[in-house]
Order: sequence, then C-alpha cells, then structure tokens
Amino acid sequence: MLPLAGLVMALFALMAGIRALPLLKGAGRPTGVAVGGITVSSLALALSAGATAMQLYLMDEYSAYQECMKGAGTVASQGECFMQFRDAAQRKLPADVLEVLGAMQP
Repeated sequence: MLPLAGLVMALFALMAGIRALPLLKGAGRPTGVAVGGITVSSLALALSAGATAMQLYLMDEYSAYQECMKGAGTVASQGECFMQFRDAAQRKLPADVLEVLGAMQP
C-alpha cells in the first residue's frame, strides 16, 4: 500500500507545484522552488508508479510471502519465505529486473 500512497502524494505535490508556478510568475517572485518541487514530485511520481505497478504485478506472490512470514518464527524460516518469494518472482519477471531486486535483498 505504501507505493500507492506515494503515488497519490506525488501527484498532489506535482499539482501544487504546477498551480504555484504561474502565481509566482504573476507576483514577480522567484520560481526556483516551484520548479524544483515539480521536478522532485515528477521523479517521485515515476518511482511510485513503477513500484505500484510492480506490486500489482506480483500481488499473488507477495500475498503468499506475507502469509509465509506470519508463520515464520525463526530467522531461518523467514529466509525460506524470502527464497520462495524470490523463486516465484523469478518465474514471472525478466532476468534484468531480478538483478536489480537481488541488489536490494535483505
């Protein structure tokens, strides 16, 4: 759910920056902060959209991972849950995406 919340917040920030830009120009004030906000919120929007899409694409695998983690009482069993999730994601994702995910492994 966090990527979806980031998506909404980034969209709100982008709209606020776009609305502030003409107001600042009309008042003869510097627009650097608004342009910076638009840039950062655009980047956040893109990242949040990608994370949300990935979460939706791997929804079944992630649900199985969460269920596994609920019953995992040891570090070893938590590691086994992650391995099962990784294997399920490997079957569904291209190899280059998995290399990026492998770098983020706990």
